[in-house]
Amino acid sequence: MEQAEIGLIGLGVMGANLALNIAEKGNKIAVFNRTVEKTHEFFKDAGALKDKIIPCETIEDFVAAIRPPRPIIIMIKAGEAVDQQIEHLKPYLSSGDIMIDAGNANFRDTMARFDRLKDTELTFIGMGVSGGEEGARHGPSIMVGGTEASYKRVEKVLTSIAAKYDGDPCCAWLGENGAGHFVKTIHNGIEYADMQMIAEIYGVLRDGFGKTAGEMADVFGDWNKGRLNSYLIEITEKVLSAADPISGKPMVDMILDKAGQKGTGKWSVIESQQMGIPATAIEAAVAARSLSSMKGEREAAEKIFGLESASYPASYGPDLLKDLELALFAGKIGAYAQGFAVMSAASKEFDWSLPMPVIAKIWRAGCIIRSQFLDEITKAFTETPDAANLVVTPAFSDMLKESLPSLRRVVTAALAAGLPVPALASALTYFDSYRRGRGTANMIQAQRDFFGAHGFDRVDGADSHHGPWGSGAGAGA
Repeated sequence: MEQAEIGLIGLGVMGANLALNIAEKGNKIAVFNRTVEKTHEFFKDAGALKDKIIPCETIEDFVAAIRPPRPIIIMIKAGEAVDQQIEHLKPYLSSGDIMIDAGNANFRDTMARFDRLKDTELTFIGMGVSGGEEGARHGPSIMVGGTEASYKRVEKVLTSIAAKYDGDPCCAWLGENGAGHFVKTIHNGIEYADMQMIAEIYGVLRDGFGKTAGEMADVFGDWNKGRLNSYLIEITEKVLSAADPISGKPMVDMILDKAGQKGTGKWSVIESQQMGIPATAIEAAVAARSLSSMKGEREAAEKIFGLESASYPASYGPDLLKDLELALFAGKIGAYAQGFAVMSAASKEFDWSLPMPVIAKIWRAGCIIRSQFLDEITKAFTETPDAANLVVTPAFSDMLKESLPSLRRVVTAALAAGLPVPALASALTYFDSYRRGRGTANMIQAQRDFFGAHGFDRVDGADSHHGPWGSGAGAGA
């Protein structure tokens, strides 16, 4: 029997869709699932793709069915289950075989797994896959971390199944060990911010102006034809247009306002804090999801405090809609700028040499945050590779000069009306802080020196690093 080019373990929704994608693109694949019945069911439902699939009932048969050196995709729940699967596989593998974790793993776990295998004849790839079920089946964005040699072994398969943008596969090797999973983590952090900002604009339209779901669908549909063109804006229009088959009401109005999260957004925030890189829009988005889960507390608080009675201080019409569009655009720039700044810092810290233009390129199709302005990001980082931040590149600084006044008006008006816009407000204050040459941290330094003798630098460069605080000063952190 002809051996498979690649193997896959874990036939859940994502694993099954990825396996079908691999087979459909002409690659022979061996599949295995811990529950044998699931393997049989998957093969039975594979239809015309069956001749490209080798279903296996045991790990021994599975490994034997793959052409050496064997690349094996592990598509199971992140965490300890992956480590257990690796240990279960190892006795059956040979020199050069590659285990590929394609789940939403913490990149630090990926680095640890990579290190544990580095003195063996086996190797490991941490592979970020974005696009959800649809992407897995028809073309995701793929972010690979591992040795370049191991990537070369699987490059043909991965580029064949990846989403295409103008014919280019949205798949790339990004660096050693955890690079791929780190980039996927930051992708998800940006996704959190993007989604939260859309929800905030939705809230302004719903609660500030009483617009119906259908009316808002038309607004987002119009925006998707312009500078905000993106997957998330596209599906927002579709979500707002959908009717609940049970009640007949707009589907979005029947959904409980409690947002879930799986951890990647939190990891983005944690890593940005660890590296001292502000990612305030992402932080606000993660906090907003956490606050949304406190449904009972929020309802109790509303009974105590009520809601602000102030109305949105602007009239509904073309001018307002233009402001909302530009405000969302400016906030989006902030989220991407912060995400790329975190990746730039991580690239230095972990010696990855992350290729920023390439990352922007492979996010142009397949992934959740795909949008037309990723072309602009690609161009910006190609033309100004040493730019300290996306917002100071010529193209994006011009975009911000145009859109920032709208963001300020929308945030100011929303706050006056008591409408929560945490991510948009965080993006605004980030811009205001970033562009201010002299901030207020001199006061913080004076306080730190007063209570803890931490010292400070002077604006005149004089060799005097403590203030004349006298006996009132004390020790502190």
